[in-house]
Amino acid sequence: MARDLSRRELMHSIAAGGLVVAGTMTPLSSLLAYQDPKAVRGAQAPTAAGARTSATVVDGKVIQPRRELEILRKTGVLVVGGGPAGTAAALSAKRLGVDVTLVERYGYLGGLATGGLVLAIFPLYGGNNKPVILGIGEEFMKRLDKLKFGIVERNIAPDYPTIDAEAFKYVLADMVLASQVNAYLDCWGVDAIIDAKGSVRGAVFESKSGRQAILADVVVDASGDGDIYAAAGAAFEKVKDNIGLDSRIGNIDIEDLTGQNREHVTGNRDKIQGGRPTRGTPVVAFEGHVGSPTPAPHTNWINMKGPVADGLDVAEVSMLELKHRRALWNNLEKVRSKPGAEQAYLLETAPQIGVRLTRLLAGVKKLTLQQVKAGTKFKDVIGYSGGSPEFQIPYGCLIPAKLENLLAAGRCISAEMQVAETTRLIPVCWVTGQAAGIAAALSIKDRCKPRDVDIDKLQSELRQQGAFLG
Repeated sequence: MARDLSRRELMHSIAAGGLVVAGTMTPLSSLLAYQDPKAVRGAQAPTAAGARTSATVVDGKVIQPRRELEILRKTGVLVVGGGPAGTAAALSAKRLGVDVTLVERYGYLGGLATGGLVLAIFPLYGGNNKPVILGIGEEFMKRLDKLKFGIVERNIAPDYPTIDAEAFKYVLADMVLASQVNAYLDCWGVDAIIDAKGSVRGAVFESKSGRQAILADVVVDASGDGDIYAAAGAAFEKVKDNIGLDSRIGNIDIEDLTGQNREHVTGNRDKIQGGRPTRGTPVVAFEGHVGSPTPAPHTNWINMKGPVADGLDVAEVSMLELKHRRALWNNLEKVRSKPGAEQAYLLETAPQIGVRLTRLLAGVKKLTLQQVKAGTKFKDVIGYSGGSPEFQIPYGCLIPAKLENLLAAGRCISAEMQVAETTRLIPVCWVTGQAAGIAAALSIKDRCKPRDVDIDKLQSELRQQGAFLG
């Protein structure tokens, strides 16, 4: 008869095949493989203290003295923000052979697709259910295809796939490391660097290393909130939108399904009959909703819509996050009253709150709802959005009306709010990110301003990287 091993016996058995890190199952050799051989554990030699630059109180006002900033790096393309748009921009730019630096304020890449637990990859399809989101976004999904529990419901239009956040974090980390993009995490972009002519020349960042500068030939603002172009003085429209907090529930095998003509239906996921409803629809009121399946077995996710609020107001966002976490726990208590969900538990609340829209750039072009409905075609098309209807996105939406050496990518591009409700979605952020990254690289290689990039060259390179332009 098999005998249960004690923890000591188990660890001894594993260690016999190679040392492991205490408290983990990770072979020590795998960690030592990329450890700095010069790193020494313990007290370190003191470093020279710089000149005092602390803020002071003068006549009741807080004054920050002028000071010189350490230059962390000089680069060709600086991408601020490592979410869907930023990772697409950095990887695409690097493929043209320029030096690229990617900076992200969280400790992972993927933004709301990973840390925000926005797991639905929508919209992917246009008319006749043909895919219109290709290029680097399709590369991401093909990599997830190869991972166990990485993605489900691929290539079964009109249904859209659901990804696993941890699998996607791994995919992005692996691709960035392999590409040799210079990446900095846990580093928040807080200001723009402007030259004497008013052009953007980099950005200022805050991290545990203090306040530092990165100089760049071209900056891609993929911060989601347009933080860098706003700091540089570009015109924009400030908007408010719903702010939610997504979560995952574990040990569950039922689901809520939502469709255009159906109410929420609870039942065993293998016994649902009839047409396939939309999954991942945002929940407005918590009444014991159990959410939709994910690639991980016995795990659902809940997409919270949340109330309309100001995503640029730290007080509002802070209070919402606290209230959302309380609401998610209260919802779990209701979930446990459902047959088949008695042992459900709150597996994860997103570490990143779900801010949808805050700033929309005033660009060379502004994508309008009328243009979308009319199916307007643009000579400077850089990609499509799926949905009903599908629509083209012009390059002019990525370029500030006046500011030089900067492109916008992701949810903060130039569009009417009704259109931005679609352009903010993850696959469309891949599209605008890829275009911005390639355009930034071409600007450097051809020694021209981003607004003067040769559109034919840009479109040709986009097609070579697999993008769909119609």
